[in-house]
This record gives sequence, structure tokens and C-alpha cells, in this order.
Amino acid sequence: METASIKKSNHGINVRRWGEWRGINQDVLAEQIGVSQTTLSSYEKRDKLEQDILDKIAKTLEIPVEALTELEQAATINIVNAYDNSGSINYSPTFNPIDKIVELYDKLLQAEKDKVEMLQEVLKSNNLK
Repeated sequence: METASIKKSNHGINVRRWGEWRGINQDVLAEQIGVSQTTLSSYEKRDKLEQDILDKIAKTLEIPVEALTELEQAATINIVNAYDNSGSINYSPTFNPIDKIVELYDKLLQAEKDKVEMLQEVLKSNNLK
């Protein structure tokens, strides 16, 4: 006996999830697709959305429409912020985080040295008076 698996995709939940993953709140997303926040909230409660709505949301979130329509309800996604509009992954880090920490430390150290030098000058000028 064969059993067919049925995809359980919920467009509304996927809209909410992608918005959260992209860091876009309801107000901003609603404004960008030209609806009220209340309307967007109602979209997020629906199982299925019309194609034109899906197209607007996908374009705004910079994702393919299939990410909203084909993502199963229990699926999890690891998002690498390296997606570009051509549909290809282009991930090439441009810096080493440790180098940035060292750079910041050097700047803080220099600021402290400058403070000490300035305080020494103030003390010298006060001693001369």
C-alpha cells in the first residue's frame, strides 16, 4: 500500500516567519506592500494567500515566492545573509572579526593615553599658577 505525503504549507505563518527572520516588523512590511498593519495581520492568519499578495510580500522580503508557498509548517531554516537578487549564494566575508576587535582595542587604548596626557597637562598648568 502506497501512501502519499501531503505538504502542509501555511502561507500566513510563512509570511510572519520570514518577516521575523528578515527583521522586518508588521508596520514596516505592511507599509512597503501598501496595506495597513491590520490587513497584514489578517494575512498572517490565513492558510492561503492570493498570488498578487504573495508576489508583493516576496519581493519586499527579497525571497522567492516559493519560500512562502512551499515551506512546510514544521520546517526550520538556517538563513545565511548572503542571498542576492540573482538567486545565487554569494558569501565572502570581507574582514576577520578578531582583527576588528584588536582595532577597537587599539582605538580605546589610544583614547585612554590621550586622556592621561591631557590630565597631565592640566595638572602641570595648575601647578604653575
